[in-house]
Amino acid sequence: MSSPPQQETTPSDSKDEESRHLLSTSLPQSTLPLINGDADDDGEEEFAYGSGEKIHIVDFDSEPIDGVDYSTVPPFSWKKLWQFMGPGFLMSIAFLDPGNLEGDLQAGAIAGYSLLWLLLWATVMGLLIQLLSARIGVATGRHLAELCREEYPKWAGLLLWFMAEVALIGADIQEVIGSAIAIKILSRGVLPLWAGVLITASDCFLLLVLENYGIRKLEAVFAVLISTMALSFAWMFGDAKPSGKELLAGLLIPKLSSRTVRQAVGVVGCVIMPHNVFLHSALVQSREIDSKKKGQVQEALNYYSIECSFALLVSFMINLFVTTVFAKGFYGSEQASSLGLVNAGQYLQDKYGGGMFPILYIWGIGLLAAGQSSTITGTYAGQFIMGGFLDLRLKKWLRALITRSCAILPTIVVALIFNRTESSLDVLNEWLNVLQSIQIPFALIPLLTLVSKEELMGVFKIGPTLERVAWTVAALVMVINGYLLLDFVISEVNGLLFAFLVCAGTAGYIAFILYLISHGGGNVANWFNLLRTKGYSYAGQ
Repeated sequence: MSSPPQQETTPSDSKDEESRHLLSTSLPQSTLPLINGDADDDGEEEFAYGSGEKIHIVDFDSEPIDGVDYSTVPPFSWKKLWQFMGPGFLMSIAFLDPGNLEGDLQAGAIAGYSLLWLLLWATVMGLLIQLLSARIGVATGRHLAELCREEYPKWAGLLLWFMAEVALIGADIQEVIGSAIAIKILSRGVLPLWAGVLITASDCFLLLVLENYGIRKLEAVFAVLISTMALSFAWMFGDAKPSGKELLAGLLIPKLSSRTVRQAVGVVGCVIMPHNVFLHSALVQSREIDSKKKGQVQEALNYYSIECSFALLVSFMINLFVTTVFAKGFYGSEQASSLGLVNAGQYLQDKYGGGMFPILYIWGIGLLAAGQSSTITGTYAGQFIMGGFLDLRLKKWLRALITRSCAILPTIVVALIFNRTESSLDVLNEWLNVLQSIQIPFALIPLLTLVSKEELMGVFKIGPTLERVAWTVAALVMVINGYLLLDFVISEVNGLLFAFLVCAGTAGYIAFILYLISHGGGNVANWFNLLRTKGYSYAGQ
Protein backbone atom coordinates (compact mmCIF):
# COMPACT_ATOMS: atom_id res chain seq x y z
CA MET A 1 0.00 0.00 0.00
CA SER A 2 1.64 3.21 -1.14
CA SER A 3 1.97 6.13 1.21
CA PRO A 4 0.34 9.46 0.28
CA PRO A 5 2.56 11.89 -1.58
CA GLN A 6 4.37 14.34 0.64
CA GLN A 7 3.50 17.98 0.11
CA GLU A 8 6.49 20.04 -0.93
CA THR A 9 7.44 22.68 1.62
CA THR A 10 8.76 26.03 0.42
CA PRO A 11 10.95 28.37 2.47
CA SER A 12 8.05 30.81 2.80
CA ASP A 13 5.84 28.03 4.22
CA SER A 14 8.52 27.20 6.78
CA LYS A 15 8.72 30.82 7.86
CA ASP A 16 4.93 31.01 8.19
CA GLU A 17 4.85 27.88 10.33
CA GLU A 18 7.69 29.16 12.52
CA SER A 19 6.00 32.54 13.02
CA ARG A 20 2.69 30.88 13.92
CA HIS A 21 4.44 28.68 16.45
CA LEU A 22 6.14 31.65 18.08
CA LEU A 23 2.88 33.62 18.19
CA SER A 24 0.97 30.70 19.68
CA THR A 25 3.27 30.66 22.70
CA SER A 26 2.93 34.38 23.42
CA LEU A 27 -0.73 35.25 22.74
CA PRO A 28 -4.04 34.47 24.48
CA GLN A 29 -5.88 31.51 23.00
CA SER A 30 -8.75 33.74 21.92
CA THR A 31 -6.52 35.47 19.35
CA LEU A 32 -5.12 32.32 17.75
CA PRO A 33 -7.99 31.57 15.36
CA LEU A 34 -7.54 35.05 13.90
CA ILE A 35 -3.88 34.35 13.23
CA ASN A 36 -4.50 30.86 11.92
CA GLY A 37 -6.92 32.35 9.39
CA ASP A 38 -10.15 30.40 9.81
CA ALA A 39 -12.24 31.28 6.80
CA ASP A 40 -15.80 30.91 5.65
CA ASP A 41 -17.08 29.50 2.38
CA ASP A 42 -16.06 32.40 0.17
CA GLY A 43 -12.53 32.67 1.55
CA GLU A 44 -13.21 35.55 3.94
CA GLU A 45 -12.34 35.39 7.62
CA GLU A 46 -15.16 34.35 9.85
CA PHE A 47 -14.55 37.29 12.15
CA ALA A 48 -16.05 40.77 12.16
CA TYR A 49 -14.05 42.04 9.17
CA GLY A 50 -11.81 40.30 6.66
CA SER A 51 -8.25 41.55 6.23
CA GLY A 52 -9.19 43.15 2.90
CA GLU A 53 -12.09 45.07 4.48
CA LYS A 54 -10.14 46.74 7.28
CA ILE A 55 -8.94 50.32 7.05
CA HIS A 56 -5.18 50.69 7.21
CA ILE A 57 -4.11 53.33 9.72
CA VAL A 58 -1.28 55.62 8.66
CA ASP A 59 2.04 54.74 10.39
CA PHE A 60 0.61 51.41 11.62
CA ASP A 61 3.16 48.93 10.27
CA SER A 62 1.78 45.50 9.38
CA GLU A 63 5.19 43.89 9.86
CA PRO A 64 7.57 44.56 12.80
CA ILE A 65 10.54 46.79 11.97
CA ASP A 66 13.86 46.40 13.75
CA GLY A 67 14.64 49.20 16.14
CA VAL A 68 11.03 50.41 16.48
CA ASP A 69 9.59 50.41 20.00
CA TYR A 70 5.98 49.19 19.71
CA SER A 71 5.29 49.50 23.45
CA THR A 72 5.14 53.30 23.43
CA VAL A 73 2.25 55.48 22.25
CA PRO A 74 3.15 58.06 19.54
CA PRO A 75 2.06 61.72 19.85
CA PHE A 76 -1.52 62.70 19.02
CA SER A 77 -2.33 62.99 15.32
CA TRP A 78 -5.43 64.63 13.83
CA LYS A 79 -5.00 62.52 10.71
CA LYS A 80 -5.14 59.31 12.73
CA LEU A 81 -8.13 60.56 14.70
CA TRP A 82 -9.95 61.13 11.41
CA GLN A 83 -9.16 57.56 10.34
CA PHE A 84 -10.60 56.21 13.58
CA MET A 85 -13.79 58.28 13.28
CA GLY A 86 -16.82 56.16 12.37
CA PRO A 87 -17.52 53.18 14.67
CA GLY A 88 -18.64 55.43 17.51
CA PHE A 89 -21.23 57.13 15.32
CA LEU A 90 -22.65 53.79 14.16
CA MET A 91 -22.83 52.78 17.82
CA SER A 92 -24.44 56.08 18.86
CA ILE A 93 -27.47 55.37 16.66
CA ALA A 94 -28.81 53.13 19.45
CA PHE A 95 -29.03 56.27 21.63
CA LEU A 96 -31.19 57.93 18.96
CA ASP A 97 -33.61 55.22 17.86
CA PRO A 98 -37.40 55.82 17.83
CA GLY A 99 -37.79 54.16 21.23
CA ASN A 100 -35.37 56.71 22.72
CA LEU A 101 -37.14 59.58 21.00
CA GLU A 102 -40.46 58.44 22.43
CA GLY A 103 -38.86 58.30 25.90
CA ASP A 104 -37.50 61.82 25.35
CA LEU A 105 -40.80 63.35 24.29
CA GLN A 106 -42.71 61.70 27.14
CA ALA A 107 -40.09 62.80 29.68
CA GLY A 108 -40.32 66.37 28.41
CA ALA A 109 -44.13 66.46 28.26
CA ILE A 110 -44.69 64.92 31.71
CA ALA A 111 -41.59 66.00 33.68
CA GLY A 112 -40.71 69.23 31.88
CA TYR A 113 -37.03 70.18 32.14
CA SER A 114 -36.53 68.37 35.47
CA LEU A 115 -35.02 65.15 34.05
CA LEU A 116 -32.37 66.72 31.82
CA TRP A 117 -29.69 66.06 34.48
CA LEU A 118 -30.64 62.38 34.39
CA LEU A 119 -30.39 62.32 30.59
CA LEU A 120 -26.88 63.76 30.90
CA TRP A 121 -25.67 61.23 33.48
CA ALA A 122 -27.38 58.32 31.74
CA THR A 123 -25.40 59.23 28.60
CA VAL A 124 -22.19 59.30 30.67
CA MET A 125 -23.00 55.83 32.04
CA GLY A 126 -23.68 54.63 28.50
CA LEU A 127 -20.33 56.08 27.41
CA LEU A 128 -18.49 54.07 30.08
CA ILE A 129 -20.15 50.81 28.99
CA GLN A 130 -19.43 51.47 25.31
CA LEU A 131 -15.77 52.30 26.03
CA LEU A 132 -15.40 48.94 27.77
CA SER A 133 -17.03 47.25 24.78
CA ALA A 134 -14.52 48.94 22.46
CA ARG A 135 -11.68 47.99 24.79
CA ILE A 136 -12.45 44.29 24.71
CA GLY A 137 -12.78 44.33 20.93
CA VAL A 138 -9.48 46.12 20.29
CA ALA A 139 -7.41 44.27 22.91
CA THR A 140 -8.51 40.76 21.95
CA GLY A 141 -9.23 41.13 18.24
CA ARG A 142 -12.54 39.38 18.88
CA HIS A 143 -16.02 40.76 19.47
CA LEU A 144 -18.14 40.03 22.53
CA ALA A 145 -20.39 37.39 20.93
CA GLU A 146 -17.36 35.34 19.85
CA LEU A 147 -15.76 35.65 23.28
CA CYS A 148 -18.97 34.50 25.00
CA ARG A 149 -19.02 31.43 22.76
CA GLU A 150 -15.43 30.63 23.71
CA GLU A 151 -15.48 31.52 27.42
CA TYR A 152 -18.81 30.02 28.50
CA PRO A 153 -20.10 26.43 28.30
CA LYS A 154 -22.14 25.65 25.20
CA TRP A 155 -25.51 25.69 27.01
CA ALA A 156 -24.76 29.10 28.56
CA GLY A 157 -23.54 30.49 25.24
CA LEU A 158 -26.71 29.36 23.47
CA LEU A 159 -28.87 30.89 26.20
CA LEU A 160 -26.94 34.18 25.94
CA TRP A 161 -27.44 34.10 22.17
CA PHE A 162 -31.19 33.57 22.60
CA MET A 163 -31.40 36.50 25.03
CA ALA A 164 -29.43 38.74 22.67
CA GLU A 165 -31.66 37.81 19.74
CA VAL A 166 -34.82 38.50 21.75
CA ALA A 167 -33.47 41.92 22.77
CA LEU A 168 -32.52 42.68 19.17
CA ILE A 169 -35.95 41.69 17.85
CA GLY A 170 -37.65 43.85 20.49
CA ALA A 171 -35.49 46.85 19.59
CA ASP A 172 -35.97 46.26 15.88
CA ILE A 173 -39.75 46.17 16.19
CA GLN A 174 -39.67 49.63 17.81
CA GLU A 175 -37.25 50.94 15.19
CA VAL A 176 -39.14 49.57 12.19
CA ILE A 177 -42.50 50.81 13.48
CA GLY A 178 -40.89 54.22 14.13
CA SER A 179 -39.77 54.34 10.49
CA ALA A 180 -43.22 53.19 9.35
CA ILE A 181 -44.87 55.99 11.38
CA ALA A 182 -42.50 58.51 9.76
CA ILE A 183 -43.33 57.18 6.28
CA LYS A 184 -47.04 57.46 7.09
CA ILE A 185 -46.54 61.09 8.20
CA LEU A 186 -44.50 62.06 5.14
CA SER A 187 -46.94 60.34 2.76
CA ARG A 188 -49.87 62.18 4.42
CA GLY A 189 -51.41 58.89 5.48
CA VAL A 190 -51.42 57.34 2.02
CA LEU A 191 -49.05 54.55 3.10
CA PRO A 192 -50.38 52.57 6.10
CA LEU A 193 -48.18 51.24 8.87
CA TRP A 194 -47.73 47.77 7.36
CA ALA A 195 -46.58 49.29 4.04
CA GLY A 196 -44.00 51.37 5.90
CA VAL A 197 -42.77 48.21 7.62
CA LEU A 198 -42.25 46.50 4.25
CA ILE A 199 -40.39 49.54 2.89
CA THR A 200 -38.16 49.65 5.97
CA ALA A 201 -37.49 45.90 5.64
CA SER A 202 -35.57 46.59 2.45
CA ASP A 203 -32.80 48.32 4.39
CA CYS A 204 -30.85 45.06 4.67
CA PHE A 205 -30.30 45.22 0.90
CA LEU A 206 -29.18 48.82 1.24
CA LEU A 207 -26.71 47.63 3.89
CA LEU A 208 -25.31 44.98 1.56
CA VAL A 209 -24.90 47.51 -1.26
CA LEU A 210 -23.12 49.97 1.03
CA GLU A 211 -20.82 47.26 2.43
CA ASN A 212 -19.64 46.46 -1.08
CA TYR A 213 -18.30 50.01 -1.34
CA GLY A 214 -16.31 49.70 1.88
CA ILE A 215 -16.82 50.48 5.55
CA ARG A 216 -15.91 54.16 5.04
CA LYS A 217 -18.84 54.67 2.66
CA LEU A 218 -21.20 53.01 5.14
CA GLU A 219 -19.95 55.30 7.92
CA ALA A 220 -20.45 58.34 5.64
CA VAL A 221 -24.10 57.38 5.09
CA PHE A 222 -24.65 57.18 8.85
CA ALA A 223 -22.97 60.56 9.27
CA VAL A 224 -25.53 62.00 6.81
CA LEU A 225 -28.43 60.37 8.71
CA ILE A 226 -27.20 61.67 12.07
CA SER A 227 -26.70 65.13 10.56
CA THR A 228 -30.28 64.97 9.23
CA MET A 229 -31.56 64.17 12.74
CA ALA A 230 -29.46 66.93 14.29
CA LEU A 231 -30.65 69.50 11.75
CA SER A 232 -34.32 68.47 12.01
CA PHE A 233 -34.51 68.49 15.80
CA ALA A 234 -32.34 71.62 16.09
CA TRP A 235 -34.84 73.34 13.74
CA MET A 236 -37.67 72.23 16.02
CA PHE A 237 -35.65 73.50 19.00
CA GLY A 238 -35.29 76.88 17.30
CA ASP A 239 -39.01 77.06 16.51
CA ALA A 240 -40.03 76.15 20.08
CA LYS A 241 -37.62 78.65 21.71
CA PRO A 242 -37.40 76.85 25.09
CA SER A 243 -36.32 78.72 28.20
CA GLY A 244 -32.51 78.77 28.48
CA LYS A 245 -32.69 79.39 32.23
CA GLU A 246 -34.97 76.42 32.87
CA LEU A 247 -32.88 74.24 30.54
CA LEU A 248 -29.68 75.05 32.45
CA ALA A 249 -31.39 74.46 35.80
CA GLY A 250 -32.69 71.11 34.56
CA LEU A 251 -29.16 70.06 33.60
CA LEU A 252 -27.44 71.16 36.81
CA ILE A 253 -30.03 70.64 39.57
CA PRO A 254 -31.12 67.02 40.19
CA LYS A 255 -34.88 66.71 40.76
CA LEU A 256 -37.06 63.63 40.98
CA SER A 257 -40.65 63.33 42.17
CA SER A 258 -42.94 60.35 42.58
CA ARG A 259 -44.95 61.62 39.61
CA THR A 260 -41.97 61.40 37.24
CA VAL A 261 -40.34 58.15 38.40
CA ARG A 262 -41.68 56.19 35.44
CA GLN A 263 -40.26 58.71 32.97
CA ALA A 264 -36.93 58.74 34.84
CA VAL A 265 -36.71 54.95 34.56
CA GLY A 266 -37.47 55.24 30.86
CA VAL A 267 -34.67 57.79 30.33
CA VAL A 268 -32.06 55.50 31.91
CA GLY A 269 -33.48 52.31 30.44
CA CYS A 270 -33.30 53.61 26.87
CA VAL A 271 -29.57 54.37 27.08
CA ILE A 272 -28.14 50.85 27.52
CA MET A 273 -29.20 48.68 24.59
CA PRO A 274 -28.06 45.03 24.85
CA HIS A 275 -27.37 44.58 21.14
CA ASN A 276 -25.33 47.79 21.08
CA VAL A 277 -22.85 46.38 23.61
CA PHE A 278 -22.20 43.46 21.25
CA LEU A 279 -22.13 45.72 18.18
CA HIS A 280 -19.48 48.19 19.33
CA SER A 281 -16.96 45.47 20.19
CA ALA A 282 -17.17 44.35 16.54
CA LEU A 283 -17.23 47.79 14.89
CA VAL A 284 -13.85 48.79 16.36
CA GLN A 285 -12.23 45.91 14.50
CA SER A 286 -12.83 47.67 11.18
CA ARG A 287 -9.41 49.31 11.62
CA GLU A 288 -6.21 47.36 11.05
CA ILE A 289 -4.71 47.04 14.53
CA ASP A 290 -2.03 44.56 15.59
CA SER A 291 -3.06 43.31 19.04
CA LYS A 292 0.51 42.08 19.66
CA LYS A 293 1.84 45.67 19.70
CA LYS A 294 0.89 47.21 23.05
CA GLY A 295 1.55 50.79 21.97
CA GLN A 296 -0.61 50.38 18.87
CA VAL A 297 -3.50 48.92 20.90
CA GLN A 298 -3.28 51.70 23.49
CA GLU A 299 -3.13 54.34 20.76
CA ALA A 300 -6.25 52.86 19.14
CA LEU A 301 -8.06 52.85 22.48
CA ASN A 302 -7.14 56.52 23.00
CA TYR A 303 -8.53 57.56 19.61
CA TYR A 304 -11.65 55.43 20.02
CA SER A 305 -12.27 57.07 23.41
CA ILE A 306 -12.18 60.54 21.84
CA GLU A 307 -14.33 59.46 18.89
CA CYS A 308 -16.89 57.66 21.07
CA SER A 309 -17.16 60.62 23.46
CA PHE A 310 -17.77 63.05 20.60
CA ALA A 311 -20.39 60.75 19.02
CA LEU A 312 -22.32 60.45 22.28
CA LEU A 313 -22.07 64.21 22.84
CA VAL A 314 -23.87 64.65 19.50
CA SER A 315 -26.49 62.06 20.48
CA PHE A 316 -26.99 63.79 23.84
CA MET A 317 -27.61 67.12 22.12
CA ILE A 318 -30.22 65.54 19.82
CA ASN A 319 -31.99 63.91 22.78
CA LEU A 320 -31.81 67.25 24.60
CA PHE A 321 -33.46 69.04 21.65
CA VAL A 322 -36.37 66.58 21.60
CA THR A 323 -36.92 66.64 25.37
CA THR A 324 -36.86 70.44 25.64
CA VAL A 325 -39.18 70.97 22.63
CA PHE A 326 -41.88 68.83 24.23
CA ALA A 327 -41.17 70.28 27.69
CA LYS A 328 -41.77 73.80 26.35
CA GLY A 329 -44.85 72.87 24.35
CA PHE A 330 -46.72 70.28 26.41
CA TYR A 331 -45.54 70.26 30.05
CA GLY A 332 -48.62 70.69 32.24
CA SER A 333 -51.01 70.41 29.28
CA GLU A 334 -53.90 67.99 28.87
CA GLN A 335 -52.14 66.24 25.99
CA ALA A 336 -48.98 65.46 28.02
CA SER A 337 -50.05 62.01 29.20
CA SER A 338 -51.31 60.90 25.77
CA LEU A 339 -48.26 61.82 23.66
CA GLY A 340 -46.52 59.10 21.65
CA LEU A 341 -44.70 58.65 18.36
CA VAL A 342 -47.95 58.26 16.43
CA ASN A 343 -49.57 61.56 17.43
CA ALA A 344 -46.53 63.66 18.40
CA GLY A 345 -46.14 65.19 14.93
CA GLN A 346 -49.76 66.35 14.76
CA TYR A 347 -49.58 67.81 18.28
CA LEU A 348 -46.43 69.70 17.28
CA GLN A 349 -48.19 71.00 14.17
CA ASP A 350 -51.18 72.19 16.20
CA LYS A 351 -48.92 73.83 18.77
CA TYR A 352 -46.31 75.54 16.60
CA GLY A 353 -48.07 75.84 13.25
CA GLY A 354 -46.63 75.65 9.77
CA GLY A 355 -43.94 78.25 9.42
CA MET A 356 -41.60 78.21 6.43
CA PHE A 357 -41.58 74.42 6.56
CA PRO A 358 -44.34 72.59 8.50
CA ILE A 359 -43.01 71.23 11.78
CA LEU A 360 -44.99 68.03 11.21
CA TYR A 361 -42.71 67.15 8.29
CA ILE A 362 -39.57 68.24 10.11
CA TRP A 363 -40.53 65.77 12.85
CA GLY A 364 -41.27 63.11 10.21
CA ILE A 365 -37.88 63.57 8.52
CA GLY A 366 -35.99 63.35 11.82
CA LEU A 367 -37.99 60.30 12.89
CA LEU A 368 -37.40 58.60 9.52
CA ALA A 369 -33.64 59.20 9.76
CA ALA A 370 -33.65 57.77 13.29
CA GLY A 371 -35.68 54.72 12.30
CA GLN A 372 -33.79 53.89 9.11
CA SER A 373 -30.34 54.29 10.65
CA SER A 374 -31.23 52.23 13.72
CA THR A 375 -32.76 49.40 11.67
CA ILE A 376 -29.63 49.19 9.52
CA THR A 377 -27.38 49.03 12.60
CA GLY A 378 -29.79 46.46 14.04
CA THR A 379 -29.24 44.28 10.97
CA TYR A 380 -25.50 44.83 11.33
CA ALA A 381 -25.58 43.87 15.01
CA GLY A 382 -27.69 40.81 14.20
CA GLN A 383 -25.01 39.53 11.82
CA PHE A 384 -22.30 39.80 14.47
CA ILE A 385 -24.47 38.31 17.22
CA MET A 386 -25.65 35.32 15.21
CA GLY A 387 -22.30 34.69 13.53
CA GLY A 388 -20.35 35.08 16.78
CA PHE A 389 -22.49 32.93 19.06
CA LEU A 390 -23.27 30.18 16.55
CA ASP A 391 -19.93 30.24 14.67
CA LEU A 392 -21.80 30.55 11.38
CA ARG A 393 -19.79 30.62 8.17
CA LEU A 394 -22.34 32.04 5.76
CA LYS A 395 -22.08 34.47 2.91
CA LYS A 396 -22.89 38.04 3.94
CA TRP A 397 -26.09 38.36 1.93
CA LEU A 398 -27.48 35.15 3.42
CA ARG A 399 -26.52 36.11 6.97
CA ALA A 400 -28.11 39.56 6.53
CA LEU A 401 -31.28 38.00 5.07
CA ILE A 402 -31.60 35.56 7.99
CA THR A 403 -31.03 38.17 10.69
CA ARG A 404 -33.35 40.66 8.96
CA SER A 405 -36.12 38.05 8.61
CA CYS A 406 -35.90 37.20 12.33
CA ALA A 407 -36.95 40.76 13.15
CA ILE A 408 -39.11 41.78 10.19
CA LEU A 409 -41.56 38.86 10.22
CA PRO A 410 -42.69 39.46 13.82
CA THR A 411 -42.74 43.20 13.13
CA ILE A 412 -45.17 42.80 10.22
CA VAL A 413 -47.45 40.68 12.41
CA VAL A 414 -47.25 43.27 15.19
CA ALA A 415 -47.97 46.15 12.76
CA LEU A 416 -51.09 44.41 11.46
CA ILE A 417 -52.37 43.59 14.97
CA PHE A 418 -51.56 46.90 16.68
CA ASN A 419 -52.39 49.29 13.84
CA ARG A 420 -55.93 49.80 15.09
CA THR A 421 -55.49 52.46 17.76
CA GLU A 422 -52.76 54.72 19.10
CA SER A 423 -53.21 53.31 22.61
CA SER A 424 -52.49 49.77 21.38
CA LEU A 425 -49.12 50.92 20.01
CA ASP A 426 -48.32 52.55 23.37
CA VAL A 427 -49.11 49.25 25.15
CA LEU A 428 -46.87 47.44 22.66
CA ASN A 429 -44.05 49.89 23.35
CA GLU A 430 -44.31 49.26 27.10
CA TRP A 431 -44.06 45.51 26.57
CA LEU A 432 -41.04 45.95 24.28
CA ASN A 433 -39.28 48.20 26.82
CA VAL A 434 -39.79 45.54 29.48
CA LEU A 435 -38.55 42.85 27.09
CA GLN A 436 -35.31 44.74 26.50
CA SER A 437 -34.91 45.57 30.18
CA ILE A 438 -34.92 41.86 30.98
CA GLN A 439 -32.02 41.26 28.57
CA ILE A 440 -29.66 43.98 29.82
CA PRO A 441 -27.80 41.83 32.41
CA PHE A 442 -26.97 39.26 29.73
CA ALA A 443 -24.92 41.82 27.82
CA LEU A 444 -23.44 43.81 30.73
CA ILE A 445 -22.34 40.92 32.96
CA PRO A 446 -20.37 39.02 30.27
CA LEU A 447 -18.75 42.31 29.20
CA LEU A 448 -17.68 43.30 32.72
CA THR A 449 -16.48 39.83 33.72
CA LEU A 450 -14.48 39.28 30.53
CA VAL A 451 -12.92 42.76 30.38
CA SER A 452 -11.63 42.12 33.95
CA LYS A 453 -10.08 38.76 33.04
CA GLU A 454 -6.28 38.90 32.87
CA GLU A 455 -5.97 35.63 30.93
CA LEU A 456 -8.03 37.20 28.16
CA MET A 457 -7.11 40.89 28.28
CA GLY A 458 -3.50 40.72 29.44
CA VAL A 459 -2.17 44.18 30.36
CA PHE A 460 -5.37 45.79 29.03
CA LYS A 461 -7.69 44.38 31.67
CA ILE A 462 -9.40 47.12 33.64
CA GLY A 463 -8.02 48.05 37.06
CA PRO A 464 -9.78 47.54 40.41
CA THR A 465 -11.08 51.13 40.62
CA LEU A 466 -12.54 51.17 37.12
CA GLU A 467 -13.95 47.68 37.71
CA ARG A 468 -15.82 48.87 40.81
CA VAL A 469 -17.14 51.93 39.00
CA ALA A 470 -18.28 49.82 36.03
CA TRP A 471 -20.04 47.28 38.24
CA THR A 472 -21.69 50.10 40.19
CA VAL A 473 -23.01 51.62 36.95
CA ALA A 474 -24.16 48.19 35.72
CA ALA A 475 -25.86 47.44 39.04
CA LEU A 476 -27.60 50.83 38.97
CA VAL A 477 -28.85 50.26 35.41
CA MET A 478 -30.05 46.75 36.25
CA VAL A 479 -31.82 47.92 39.43
CA ILE A 480 -33.56 50.75 37.57
CA ASN A 481 -34.69 48.38 34.85
CA GLY A 482 -35.68 45.88 37.53
CA TYR A 483 -37.95 48.54 39.02
CA LEU A 484 -39.56 49.05 35.61
CA LEU A 485 -40.05 45.31 35.29
CA LEU A 486 -41.51 44.95 38.79
CA ASP A 487 -43.86 47.89 38.30
CA PHE A 488 -45.03 46.47 34.99
CA VAL A 489 -45.55 42.94 36.37
CA ILE A 490 -47.54 44.19 39.38
CA SER A 491 -49.86 46.17 37.11
CA GLU A 492 -50.23 43.50 34.40
CA VAL A 493 -50.02 40.08 36.07
CA ASN A 494 -53.44 38.66 36.90
CA GLY A 495 -54.35 35.09 37.79
CA LEU A 496 -52.68 32.50 39.99
CA LEU A 497 -51.21 30.43 37.15
CA PHE A 498 -49.68 33.43 35.42
CA ALA A 499 -48.24 34.64 38.73
CA PHE A 500 -46.71 31.20 39.37
CA LEU A 501 -45.10 31.15 35.92
CA VAL A 502 -43.70 34.64 36.46
CA CYS A 503 -42.22 33.63 39.84
CA ALA A 504 -40.66 30.47 38.39
CA GLY A 505 -39.22 32.43 35.47
CA THR A 506 -37.85 35.07 37.84
CA ALA A 507 -36.09 32.42 39.93
CA GLY A 508 -34.42 30.94 36.83
CA TYR A 509 -33.55 34.44 35.60
CA ILE A 510 -31.80 35.38 38.86
CA ALA A 511 -30.01 32.00 39.01
CA PHE A 512 -28.54 32.52 35.53
CA ILE A 513 -27.40 36.05 36.43
CA LEU A 514 -25.61 34.71 39.52
CA TYR A 515 -24.01 31.98 37.40
CA LEU A 516 -22.68 34.54 34.91
CA ILE A 517 -21.18 36.63 37.72
CA SER A 518 -19.49 33.66 39.37
CA HIS A 519 -18.14 32.23 36.10
CA GLY A 520 -16.24 35.33 35.06
CA GLY A 521 -12.91 36.64 36.23
CA GLY A 522 -12.02 39.77 38.13
CA ASN A 523 -12.41 40.97 41.71
CA VAL A 524 -16.21 40.94 41.71
CA ALA A 525 -16.38 37.30 40.62
CA ASN A 526 -13.73 36.32 43.18
CA TRP A 527 -15.58 38.18 45.92
CA PHE A 528 -18.86 36.55 44.91
CA ASN A 529 -17.33 33.05 44.88
CA LEU A 530 -15.71 33.64 48.27
CA LEU A 531 -19.05 34.78 49.66
CA ARG A 532 -20.76 31.72 48.21
CA THR A 533 -18.11 29.40 49.68
CA LYS A 534 -18.54 30.94 53.13
CA GLY A 535 -22.30 30.53 52.80
CA TYR A 536 -21.87 26.83 52.04
CA SER A 537 -19.54 26.37 55.03
CA TYR A 538 -22.00 28.08 57.38
CA ALA A 539 -24.81 25.92 56.03
CA GLY A 540 -22.70 22.80 56.62
CA GLN A 541 -22.10 23.75 60.24
